[in-house]
Amino acid sequence: MNNTERTEKKRLSWDGLKRFFSLIKYILPHKYAFIVGMVALSLSSLGTLAFPMLLGDLLDSAHPDTSLKHINTLALILLGIFAANAVFSYLRIYLFAVVTQHMLASLRQASYNHLIRLPMSFFSSRRVGELNSRISADISVLQETFTFTIAQFIRQIITIIGGIVLLTMVSYKLTLFMLAFVPVVAVAARYFGKYIRRLSKDSQSQLAASNVIVEETLQGIANVKAFNNEPFENQRYIKSTNEVIDVALRGAKWRATFTSLIIFSLFASIVGVIWYGVSLVNQGEGLSTGDLFKFILYTLFVGASISGIADLYSQVLKAVGATDSLLDLMDEETEETTACAQGIAQAFIGGEVRFAQVDFAYPSRPDIQVLKGISLKIGAGQKIALVGASGAGKTTITSLLFRFYNPVSGKIYIDNQLIDSFNLSCLRQQMAIVPQEVLLFGGTIRENIAYGKPDASLEEIEQAATKANAFGFISEFPQGFDTVVGERGIQLSGGQRQRVAIARAILRNPKILILDEATSALDSASEQLVQSALDELMKGRTSLIIAHRLSTIYQADRILVLDQGRIVESGTHNELIANEQGIYYKLTKKAALNEGYISLNENLG
Repeated sequence: MNNTERTEKKRLSWDGLKRFFSLIKYILPHKYAFIVGMVALSLSSLGTLAFPMLLGDLLDSAHPDTSLKHINTLALILLGIFAANAVFSYLRIYLFAVVTQHMLASLRQASYNHLIRLPMSFFSSRRVGELNSRISADISVLQETFTFTIAQFIRQIITIIGGIVLLTMVSYKLTLFMLAFVPVVAVAARYFGKYIRRLSKDSQSQLAASNVIVEETLQGIANVKAFNNEPFENQRYIKSTNEVIDVALRGAKWRATFTSLIIFSLFASIVGVIWYGVSLVNQGEGLSTGDLFKFILYTLFVGASISGIADLYSQVLKAVGATDSLLDLMDEETEETTACAQGIAQAFIGGEVRFAQVDFAYPSRPDIQVLKGISLKIGAGQKIALVGASGAGKTTITSLLFRFYNPVSGKIYIDNQLIDSFNLSCLRQQMAIVPQEVLLFGGTIRENIAYGKPDASLEEIEQAATKANAFGFISEFPQGFDTVVGERGIQLSGGQRQRVAIARAILRNPKILILDEATSALDSASEQLVQSALDELMKGRTSLIIAHRLSTIYQADRILVLDQGRIVESGTHNELIANEQGIYYKLTKKAALNEGYISLNENLG
């Protein structure tokens, strides 16, 4: 879905209110606490409304004919209402906090769970900072709204409605006079609110864009420092945050104008009510001094609530904008999520792979065809090497095998069954990959190896590390397998990270193994040890090897040469090397020169 479509969808979302209130489903598990909190909120608001009425009656009692007992009773009732109001206020604040915290935790969990289940095509067109903002910044807006704004909004509504009812009971003439100011406020609220909501969405989008810069800079901090681009990144962030300021200040200007109009209308109505009320008293309309005092207090209550609702309304609009952005993410279609039944994975597939006239272009670049008519067959247990220049389509073939993407045309079969007929979770449990760029999570070495099999025992983890030639360097660390690798594995060298990733794949015990430049970060000595472990691991398993080093592809059962998305040569190393005009011959000749240079430098070192 492109930006235009997403914008159109928001425009047609019925002001976003329906989507906003759909979040109530996250409150339902705690509905009883919410109901009690709402009751406490209502009683607290009604208790506040009783204050002007009783205070007016107490003021009317200020004459010699009224008994002291009656005056004392009114005073005690007022004190009792204040005490009850304090209890109700405590319950309301605490229970709303309980409900909101559980609700937002559920919303965060649901958003994260949904996010990680989205297909790779979604992530190829999104930036990490933008997605992070959806779960952090937008939910923070909702936290403030559900913790404070909604409760106050409801409280003000109760005060306004209850106040108008009580005002009518005191004097309908004065009430009609006061309500004459309401249409002005209502029209202003509609006009200003629509514009404020749009600015709130713009502010959230601009904030997300600035978060993207921080995310990308920190992820690539080594490159930033290597190219001495700290000033450039700083200026880029300053520009982005200044744009956030511009949008936020435009919103603040309109909210300030709106609030100023409300305040002016409030005090104008109070002056008008007092003037008209005094006129009615002087004309003998049946109003007592106490009644006029009640009316003025209720007018202040109602006016203050209307004034407060202006800012609360803009906060709710801001939350509606955040909800739109968050639920747009939640509306994205996820991959199939049915879990693979225990025990099925080990006997699920044999490992035969076949591509039949597969064409493919990435969703983010539909005009650039990456694979063109790819047809290949890999027998169960065979070792197939994919070679070719960068961008020839080697890694794309493995991505299709993992079903990160679907072919534009053509079919992919596993064991003579269409690949999309398999349960996705079961399929991926049968596969493992050792990528060229190893990403380790920020936990311990044990946790990173166990990522291939989360329920693995320490003995299994140690065996996998031994086979990957990783046990030696791991045991040299003071904490051993409990050594923290740091963010993205920064505490380990490139070769160490590579061997941890290989141990992870060994622990997975897959039917289909993909090695994407799996030994590229190793020196010759380590490569020989790890290569022997990989050779043992590949026995009896279907293996796809993407490599540039000759030593990793000599023993392949078959080598496929790709050029501009097509398979242009196929055969064993000896068969392909015999064609001196072929692409493989030229690649191996160039690779041999490079590897000889590397070996020479290692010997000299």
